[in-house]
Amino acid sequence: MYAEIGTDELLQKLEAGEKLHLVDVREADEWQDGHIEQAISLPLSTLPARLGELTEGEEPFYLICRSGNRSGRACEYLATQGYQVINVAGGMLNWQGKVAVGE
Repeated sequence: MYAEIGTDELLQKLEAGEKLHLVDVREADEWQDGHIEQAISLPLSTLPARLGELTEGEEPFYLICRSGNRSGRACEYLATQGYQVINVAGGMLNWQGKVAVGE
């Protein structure tokens, strides 16, 4: 089981200067089209092989994708691995904050 927050709440946390560990699980082309600047790219398709990049002690991890479905699947997987995760419901489709383009 995992928690969820909306994009508005995520934006408020980031604007307040909270240091969050935000993981974007979309594929590389989607990431380059626009992502939240504070996020790291860790596509769902590579998640099992790249688990070591999620440093213990940096939890919770906030996971975001295009709509919230892939990040939900990533949350389910990571929760079974013992990680504390929070799904960003609505994903980038609902994101109203600044977006970085490219790498």
